[in-house]
Amino acid sequence: MGENAYKSFQLGIPDYVTIQTEEQFYVSSGKKQTVQEGSTKVEFKDAGGHQDIFLTSSDAVRCVKVRWNYLLAKESRFLADAWERSYGDLAWKGMSGSRFMPWYFLANGKDRTVCFGVKTRPSAMCYWQADTKGITLYLDVRCGGMGVLLNGRTIRAAQVVCMEAGAESSFETAQEFCRRMCTDPVLPAFPVYGSNNWYYAYGDSSEEEILSDTDYLLQMTKGTSNAPFMVIDDCWQECHELDIYNGGPWRCGNARFPDMKALAQKLVDKGVRPGIWVRLLLNKDESIPKEWKIPHNGCLDPSHPDALAYIRRDVERICGWGYTLLKHDFSTYDLFGKWGFEADLITHADGWHFYDRGMTSAEIVKRLYEEIYDASRCRDAIVIGCNTIGHLGAGLMHLNRTADDTSGRSWERTRRMGVNTLAFRLPQHGTFFHIDADCVGVIGKIPWSKNRQWADVIVQSGTPLFVSVKPGILSPQEMEDMQQLMLEASEQKHHKIPLDWQETDCPQVWAEGGDMAAYDWFENEGPVLDSRVEIFHAPAAAP
Repeated sequence: MGENAYKSFQLGIPDYVTIQTEEQFYVSSGKKQTVQEGSTKVEFKDAGGHQDIFLTSSDAVRCVKVRWNYLLAKESRFLADAWERSYGDLAWKGMSGSRFMPWYFLANGKDRTVCFGVKTRPSAMCYWQADTKGITLYLDVRCGGMGVLLNGRTIRAAQVVCMEAGAESSFETAQEFCRRMCTDPVLPAFPVYGSNNWYYAYGDSSEEEILSDTDYLLQMTKGTSNAPFMVIDDCWQECHELDIYNGGPWRCGNARFPDMKALAQKLVDKGVRPGIWVRLLLNKDESIPKEWKIPHNGCLDPSHPDALAYIRRDVERICGWGYTLLKHDFSTYDLFGKWGFEADLITHADGWHFYDRGMTSAEIVKRLYEEIYDASRCRDAIVIGCNTIGHLGAGLMHLNRTADDTSGRSWERTRRMGVNTLAFRLPQHGTFFHIDADCVGVIGKIPWSKNRQWADVIVQSGTPLFVSVKPGILSPQEMEDMQQLMLEASEQKHHKIPLDWQETDCPQVWAEGGDMAAYDWFENEGPVLDSRVEIFHAPAAAP
């Protein structure tokens, strides 16, 4: 579709506005450009292509709820985003007035697709609901679990964006809408791809094994002109305890990784780009004062200026060693104590707040991402966010790991997490950041026929391919297949999209122009459910 097929519109002044503080609810009916109760003022301003919502208050404000009597056909199908990573649960669904739709949603009807969202990096945690009488936008402005104390400060809580288009091209519509929600993405200057040994080592590794992995990676990428990344995952840090603790300090390696700076240079000398994983907010460095920590879990609180400076020094140190890809992980869990699949973030426990109660949670998250991104630029490092809030991170990270873990052991987990997020987060690729749908884990437990398809659809989509291949595991034919896949991954020239994404949560038919590929994702006997399949979550935080 041409650009003129997309039409921006505004919802206009809302029909109802609800202000919730720590002390009361206030509901304003009738279309009012400015709603005020006590010291709390909500203003709606036309900003041309979008509508700004401003909040000013001296009270402890928890939430602003905005309601428009905008009717959507109840036979419409709805696509929403997720709070952070997805968990195999993205899909086009029917109307449900109780469904939380974080950040944005699309409603596809008989003759059009209508899109509603907020621009990236708002100052509130935003979600939508749609029912047979209208649509509602919630702006959660709490600081942790308590009302924010703005002390008279005015924040732009959100910028509302709306667009409509013909119904026959829902994917391109979603892609264009993402482009309008994010006007300033930061994207890698070259195709990012490579290896990460997590899905066969699972944290049990050493410098010698990393160097062996690198030699195998060089075999797999033979003939490429764009050097791959060799990413060192959880395993290298000084206090690493397998299956027990995976936090900092991040000052040096452990006995199996004696010199992290020297290792980065060894990787460069071999002909790969050095990458590294880190969990910045979990840190049991005994010199960290208690006031730098979040009260409910002891993780670092980035709203405290000294804690944020400490985090920055960690990033600068690691990048200074020579690592040019930084994958920062677990920050959403470490900030809020929940995974995206457990509950929406707005229901996290009350009774606590971050150190600086004058900032909303969204502002604190953005401040963390800004500091990491800025600190990493000392080496022009590529930043990958994992377990991060993509809508707050767009423009502050080059790549986003868009789903929970795939697997080297369970095809069902890879299919459920990987294919789903690749299809339904693909409109964000190149518009918010580059999306990373996670690794292809090859350790001999998943049939190569399935793993090859998983690698191929990543390559065909033009998104970054990371593999996790146990050295020596590939047969000669499998190595030949992998070399071809990695060659294409190093160029990222394909851009196939899912054609059947409105019909299934695991799209099988992908195409670009007249070039079509069909995949066979399911086992003949149906999904294999194994209670022993790993679901990697965080060990307990440091005391």
